[in-house]
Amino acid sequence: MGCCQSSCLTETHPEKDQSRQQQQEPRNHSQAVSGAGPDPAVANGVPSFSEFSLADLKAATNNFSSDNIVSESGEKAPNLVYKGRLQNRKWIAVKKFTKMAWPDSKQFVEEACGVGKLRHRRLANLIGYCCDGDERLLVAEYMINDTLAKHLFHWENQTIEWAMRLRVATCIAEALDYCSSEGHPLYHDLNAYRVLFDEDGDPRLSCFGLMKNSRDGKSYSTNLAYTPPEYLRNGRVTPESVIYSFGTVLVDLLSGKHIPPSHALDMIRGKNIVLLMDSHLEGKFSMEEATVVVGLASQCLQYEPRERPSVKDLVATLAPLHTKPDVPSYVMLGISKYEEAPPTPQRPLSPMGEACSRLDLTAIHQILVMNHYKDDEGTNELSFQEWTQQMRDMLEARKRGDYAFRDKDFKTAIDCYSQFIDVGTMVSPTVFARRSLCYLFCDQPDAALADAMQAQIVNPEWPTAFYMQSVALAKLDMHKDAADMLNEAAGLEEKKQRVVKGS
Repeated sequence: MGCCQSSCLTETHPEKDQSRQQQQEPRNHSQAVSGAGPDPAVANGVPSFSEFSLADLKAATNNFSSDNIVSESGEKAPNLVYKGRLQNRKWIAVKKFTKMAWPDSKQFVEEACGVGKLRHRRLANLIGYCCDGDERLLVAEYMINDTLAKHLFHWENQTIEWAMRLRVATCIAEALDYCSSEGHPLYHDLNAYRVLFDEDGDPRLSCFGLMKNSRDGKSYSTNLAYTPPEYLRNGRVTPESVIYSFGTVLVDLLSGKHIPPSHALDMIRGKNIVLLMDSHLEGKFSMEEATVVVGLASQCLQYEPRERPSVKDLVATLAPLHTKPDVPSYVMLGISKYEEAPPTPQRPLSPMGEACSRLDLTAIHQILVMNHYKDDEGTNELSFQEWTQQMRDMLEARKRGDYAFRDKDFKTAIDCYSQFIDVGTMVSPTVFARRSLCYLFCDQPDAALADAMQAQIVNPEWPTAFYMQSVALAKLDMHKDAADMLNEAAGLEEKKQRVVKGS
């Protein structure tokens, strides 16, 4: 775990240097994970385990928007899971622990690094973590096609066919066998919500269950009726506890319902296999195969842990039942194969656009100084009568603001430009843009956004107004809106250049 200890344990503070950190790639932990034995079928397709900054994850999840929550219990879940998208357009799942769930940052990082070593085609793999102040987050591959619970208990068009249920059972057994062989035999709270389906409809086991919800927290969030008996006695998860939970998932697959294990065992002992089976299958299953699965479920749910089968026994029993190997999972699930929509092509950026995209306030300042007031032409038409003393005072205030702006005395510039704006005789989009930048330098992004929007009102086709809004939005952690605004500004510049070329 040397890499994790040497490079993971320093707390990051993205707020102190956000513009620099947003340009950095997540810290790579390939040395830490090199000792593991990953599945070669996925080792090259999954990113190396990395440290993410809090700014990265805020940007990916739209500042942890409630619209991005994909947890089973929504906002009521103790630890929320969010859907997010990185700048490279890769979808991720981000698990956000409650405050102080892991007070010891070293322990959290070490456990995350341990799980981050695992790489297997049957896992929704852990690709990173964030440890910032008292924030603790895990980052995993995002599975686009929902959970087993959704497809089994809340289906809309068709239930899961029998062959697919056998495939799910086999794949999850293989995932548990792999984790156990790599030194991770414990899985916390295994249930139908932990089984996910990827873009091909193939079942994967969520990596989040390989870590507890907190250092000292409960390992089971489900109803006590589904909890292994020994856990109720001593509060400890053992490899045998995982087998018991796997038995509850087998019962779910057989019945299509979340039946308490004790009730399921009563039905099995009474030889009521047909009553146990999901009626929505309409008899379309092999009784021989169903009998094998029922027998395995019964063994997994034995009261005495030592009487339960091992993970290797699970695979050995289920693998021969794996039928229809040539039929894709998405076909058996009755869903369309997921295909990523092509990204919207980003327009080429001007020097102003480039400066705004990297939140380079100094470069923006240089461009605004250089452009002076050339973009204000046509926004004011003044009659001779309007050249009053008040008008002269107002222009003098703007001139003092310009000197202060040029000399980077931004507080004075704000005061002077405010005098100019408050008179209201003249409206200048450039003054609003300049004061907007001054507010950004003074860490007032809300005021900066308001001024950039005022610049747009004065001149609705002015790219600079949109560029300044994109910077203010990024500073407010509204990164999706910032990217949209940046693209819109670039589009206006393109349009402007076409008009110039055509004239």
